[in-house]
Amino acid sequence: QVQLVESGGGLVQPGDSLRLSCGASSIELDYYAIGWFRQVPGGEREGIECFGSADRDVVYLDSAKGRFTVYRDNAQNTINLEMANLTPEDTAVYYCGAALRCSPRPVYFRAWGPGTQVTVSS
Repeated sequence: QVQLVESGGGLVQPGDSLRLSCGASSIELDYYAIGWFRQVPGGEREGIECFGSADRDVVYLDSAKGRFTVYRDNAQNTINLEMANLTPEDTAVYYCGAALRCSPRPVYFRAWGPGTQVTVSS
């Protein structure tokens, strides 16, 4: 069972940047596509971006285009979600998940991290 752990969440101000990391073993990162999702209370888990061996950076969330970037850090064995120009609408619990292929649909993901809270507030 693939083990994922998110880190990097916290409280930031509007306009700030934040980097979230999804940690796994190098073997798991070679095998699985890693997707970033977010969820607000009472809402559905929505796909943001995904990194896979074939799809290096696939953006699913319109509001993320031009602001968020996903990339692999081989030295740290992480898939990072770099977020810029954050707004209060970005406040959510952020999750990373592992799937055989990138997809914006959570149902295709086999494993999830516990999530990390991101709060954007002045």
